[in-house]
Amino acid sequence: MADIRSEIIPGGRPGSGAHRAVALCGPYLSGKTSLLESILYATGAIGRRGSTRAGTSIGDGAAEARKRGMGTEINVASVDYLGDHWTFLDVPGSIEFQHDAMAALAVCDAAVVVCEPSPERVVALAPLLKAIEDRHIPHIFFINKIDSAEARVRDMLAALQSVSSRKLVLRQVPIRQPAADGSEEAVGYVDLVSERAYRYRSSGASDLIEMPAEILPRESEARREMLETLSEFDDTLLEQLIEDVAPEKSLIYRDLHDEFGSDKIAPVLIGAGDRENGVRRLLKALRHDTPFVAETAARRGLAADGAIETECFKVLHQSHAGKLSLCRVWSGSLVEGQSLGGQRLGTILRPFGQRLDKVAEARAGEIVALAKVESLSAGQVLTGGGLAPSPAFPAVEPAVFALSLAARNRNDEVKLSGALHKIVEEDPSLSFEARGETHELLLRGQGEMHLRVAVDKLAGRYNVAVETTTPRVAYRETIQASTQQHARYKRQTGGHGQFADIKVEIRPLPRGAGFRFVDRVVGGVVPRNFIPAVEEGLVEALKQGPLGQPVVDVEVTLFDGQYHSVDSSEMSFKMAARMALAEALPRCKPVLLEPILKVTVAAPSDATPRIQRLITGRRGQLLGYDTRDGWTGWDEVSALMPEAEIADMIVEVRSVTQGVGTFTTAFDHLQELAGRTAERIVEESRKRAAA
Repeated sequence: MADIRSEIIPGGRPGSGAHRAVALCGPYLSGKTSLLESILYATGAIGRRGSTRAGTSIGDGAAEARKRGMGTEINVASVDYLGDHWTFLDVPGSIEFQHDAMAALAVCDAAVVVCEPSPERVVALAPLLKAIEDRHIPHIFFINKIDSAEARVRDMLAALQSVSSRKLVLRQVPIRQPAADGSEEAVGYVDLVSERAYRYRSSGASDLIEMPAEILPRESEARREMLETLSEFDDTLLEQLIEDVAPEKSLIYRDLHDEFGSDKIAPVLIGAGDRENGVRRLLKALRHDTPFVAETAARRGLAADGAIETECFKVLHQSHAGKLSLCRVWSGSLVEGQSLGGQRLGTILRPFGQRLDKVAEARAGEIVALAKVESLSAGQVLTGGGLAPSPAFPAVEPAVFALSLAARNRNDEVKLSGALHKIVEEDPSLSFEARGETHELLLRGQGEMHLRVAVDKLAGRYNVAVETTTPRVAYRETIQASTQQHARYKRQTGGHGQFADIKVEIRPLPRGAGFRFVDRVVGGVVPRNFIPAVEEGLVEALKQGPLGQPVVDVEVTLFDGQYHSVDSSEMSFKMAARMALAEALPRCKPVLLEPILKVTVAAPSDATPRIQRLITGRRGQLLGYDTRDGWTGWDEVSALMPEAEIADMIVEVRSVTQGVGTFTTAFDHLQELAGRTAERIVEESRKRAAA
């Protein structure tokens, strides 16, 4: 079949030696890493297939991934196949590591969406598909584990169509036969374009067989559906179908090629990645239909006009190699030691799992790691003109989980700070902050597993062991009654003494008013130069009230006092102010305040009732729900919830949404808290103060 793109795209022909990049993506446990292993074996890149269970696979080779048996970062491997160069990026399936997946997808020409043959689990694809479709990335569905499928392919296709806005085109139907246990098993497939039947082998290419008679009705029906879908985009094909003329296979291949490349359809293939079943058919489909680098650059809004242009999508820090910037070369070529945009390029490395192979040159389309280009970070394009932000690079999702960190060895605190900066540069969906309100160092991310992996990296890669706890809530306290207080501070230690005398009135303010200081001194009883010291002392005293929390929404009026011409000082009046509040606040009916957040939970519509029950079960006040803008079949539930109930809520949200729900928060107001919960919080504060 002729490739029409070869007429306008330099090197745009299968077998031309061009470099193309494909992301293998899909939910956790869909089998992406096993599929990558079979691709590498089928293309001759490795001599034997490894196993994720045995920890011998090329993908998921990081210590953190091996420990958990799941992908925790991007795995990159390049292969040669029938005269073309390919880079496959196996991306994490867990939503907690989704930023890595989005960053990898941004630089790929196409995506293979790997899914299990279970219609009930298709909802787990929704966030990934939404991101792929919004970015107009051509993608193929690969229904994996077809050898053990219990559901029919047509049911799986209907389920996939419910979460996909692109027309799905089934390219194969399975050939089934009875298994020993009485069930049916897939032993081969029929290609709906060529109308040829194949039988799977345990390893290696499938065998061409005569088409079984019993599959003919299903094959005919599925082929008709495929042609009808394609005819929606091709008038010539539509006319042939209406006139009942058998279309040429070359026309069908061209339509598949064109509509896939323009992201109008999503082909659907079947197979079993861990047994090599369907892997070569997948490779051939990618070879003929995947866009070339110039087309992808144009889709991204990059020049690709021959001038050197490369984009960083991921940063790694390694003990032996230092900083590595994973980049795709969009145009031109990179050579070790050259200067580009004010940056000197060090060693150029081609990743293959955990292995890094040194290369002399990187050409357009390749994905390589640039060593020690310190200024180059993810989301930046490097050209001869310097560094610039990448167009439409994936944004970081708001954090939904946090841990409080403390170095196990206090001498490691400086090292901890440096390690955190490197970890956040590697994964921008992580962040950290020193929270002054609770005197904690907080690490934030996309879930508990996300942060546990980061903690493992701190210990394993940077030799910084940390203790983790649930972050404390930034409670406040206020007062409900007014009072007046007289305070005198007098010290005589030889020489000049210390003296200050003040009278203040304390009264509550409306919620959210903060602290207000009023000066009503007349007659110079407190000299003007000492009044700022009074205010400073009051502010310090409000940092911890009688309930152990910062005091808010209070007005203090200074209305009288005395001073000594020799012994009075700013420090004396500051101490008197602190004494006044310490003695007065317990008499003002102090009450605890807890922060209330505005929470918006996004989830599939069928999970909305469960989300509402979850919220009310956590002392939440439902405000309502509406459809999620731009998301078919999704809702957003809004509520007011205490911050104390948010800490581990994401675990439960994902539990009731098959792992795809999420939420955002924003501070709304402070609310009075009484009863046993308040008593417990006050007691815990006193114990911390005593310790």
